[in-house]
Amino acid sequence: MQRRLCLGAAGAAALALGGCAAMRTVSSEVASFGDWPAGRAPGRYAFERLPSQQARAADSDLLEASARAALARAGFTPVAEGAEPDVRVQLGASDRGVLQALWDDPLWWHGGFGPGRYGPWMGPRWAYGTRFGGGRSERYEHQVALLIRDHASGKPLFEARAVSEGSSPARPDVYAAMFEAALSGFPDRGANPRTVDVALPR
Repeated sequence: MQRRLCLGAAGAAALALGGCAAMRTVSSEVASFGDWPAGRAPGRYAFERLPSQQARAADSDLLEASARAALARAGFTPVAEGAEPDVRVQLGASDRGVLQALWDDPLWWHGGFGPGRYGPWMGPRWAYGTRFGGGRSERYEHQVALLIRDHASGKPLFEARAVSEGSSPARPDVYAAMFEAALSGFPDRGANPRTVDVALPR
């Protein structure tokens, strides 16, 4: 069963171009996992980067900036310099171009969640794949993933993923909207998968 939510994109709007603009919606398929401890406040966070992400610092900076507003909406605050965080947050993202056969079922082309998908913890990644057949149009599959660990024990507390598609590569405001979708309703996990719509200016 899918549930559709419509959210304001406070975080996404901060990264979008300014001025009066038409609104559009980023629709993401979201799945979340884990058991956030009952009564535990979100607390202070610090980002954690894998070695591959450390090697691509500029990409990682952009991805972290895209997630900050969504984390703030969920109740998290960045840790002060020199202080210990309550949790550590690991991010992942990918943007993949796909040549889609025009007769493909649009409900199924991106494959959904499950085994065989590329891993979300590789850091920002851009790949290009093709589909067979003539009469094709290019589409882009965007994915973001977020993992929250307890700082003291290292125990994973919450994991969320969001997948969307579009006709062009993802911009920072699109990633921001997807992180907002991934954390919608935190710490409630909600139904898996579910569709979450986030409106943002062009």
